[in-house]
Amino acid sequence: MNVVFRGGAVVTAAETYPASLLVADGKIVEIGAVASPAGAQEIDAAGCYLIPGGIDVHTHLDTPDFNARTADDYATGTVAAACGGTTTIIDFSRQERGRSLGEAIDTWHEKARGKSAIDYGFHIIVIDMYEGIEHDLRRLPELGVTSFKLFMAYRGLSMVDDRALLTALDAARECDALVMVHAENGDAADYLQKRLLSEGKRAPKYHAQSRPPRVEAEATARAIALAELVGAPLYVVHLTCREALDELRRARLRNADVLAETCTQYLYLTAADLDRPGFEGAKYVFTPPARSVEDQEALWAALNRGELVTVSSDHAPWNYGGEKQLGRDNFTLIPNGAPGIEERMTMVHGGVSAGRFDLNRFVDITATGPAKIFGLYPQKGCLAVGADADIVVWDPQASGVITQERLHHAVDYTLYEGCEFRGAPRHVFLRGKQIVQNGRYIGEAGYGRYVKRRGPRAQRRLMAALGPGRS
Repeated sequence: MNVVFRGGAVVTAAETYPASLLVADGKIVEIGAVASPAGAQEIDAAGCYLIPGGIDVHTHLDTPDFNARTADDYATGTVAAACGGTTTIIDFSRQERGRSLGEAIDTWHEKARGKSAIDYGFHIIVIDMYEGIEHDLRRLPELGVTSFKLFMAYRGLSMVDDRALLTALDAARECDALVMVHAENGDAADYLQKRLLSEGKRAPKYHAQSRPPRVEAEATARAIALAELVGAPLYVVHLTCREALDELRRARLRNADVLAETCTQYLYLTAADLDRPGFEGAKYVFTPPARSVEDQEALWAALNRGELVTVSSDHAPWNYGGEKQLGRDNFTLIPNGAPGIEERMTMVHGGVSAGRFDLNRFVDITATGPAKIFGLYPQKGCLAVGADADIVVWDPQASGVITQERLHHAVDYTLYEGCEFRGAPRHVFLRGKQIVQNGRYIGEAGYGRYVKRRGPRAQRRLMAALGPGRS
């Protein structure tokens, strides 16, 4: 079916202008003063913005970890994402010890098949450096998996050593992939955890004390240095604090090929949330931990300046009434992670409402930037002729309060309970098909497709071929 969007203003990462959009066969085919083909569906976007569907490049759906499993699978998690204005996710497929990388990818295809409400791709989490893994890493881009994540944290669980990180970086350099790092010094965090427990300090608030900013900053600097030694690009996930930002800035002065994201929770929450009454602080146990108000301000400013390039959700939902209770008597046993896949776009738009950055920057850090970094552009992340018709009709006047009852995820709480918002998705389209109408999900399970991604070098060559001004 042809779809015409009328009366709205098109917002890209570079400009905002009034125009209509014509969609046919799932693609944008015309932008401007378009005519309506016979039988076309007309969408009244008066008073709204037309923005590209959000891209969340950091999610953990149907994932086993911490002796538990995340609450959202591909059915519930992607419906929640869609209702929040996200039309594509890149989820983390997780290698298990004793299993190959290919087996991990196959497992995640099974998790998503017939369930996903939106389009999706995969990263791979590398845990077990088995014999022959370098060959397997180099083959992953053939499967459309062009990003490898390694943990410098979680000693005894997911943590790898520097040699493993160097091995992955070198393989990524050769096969045109991007290494992502969870940058915390796992030995230091483990040492501090054991010291706190020996002192009888077992409450959720000690999670933050066991992983102070220096733990993150040291690992950030080390990961960048190793990437520079190999000559490989690097992407630092969930950067949280001024000290780590300083390391990023120093690397940029050396022209290091490094990018970094932050996540929604670090823009709004602080370590004080871990000290809520009773065991309530367990809801706010995620890693790295929330920091200070001063760190929040530094992150907002870095987003505006382009030092941080994306905002992801790190949606890793553990039920407060279930999995989080595993650590009631020991903060180190609380599953690390929190929900946010649906709230991400609205909460990041709070930066526009507060005057921290403009609408174009909002689009860049939630859609266009992620598409360019992770090999999806210009199929995704932009409103341009030939792009997938992943379109959000964004109502800047929509307002209300975030509550658990209004959300669509399967987890039993939201980090942002009671937060006021202004600006939210009204309608959401995926490849030309409406999947959200007036905030209500109307799509179907399984409509989402797997998307193969280009590597960073191939993406940069394509963008150069497209020429300047394409956003």
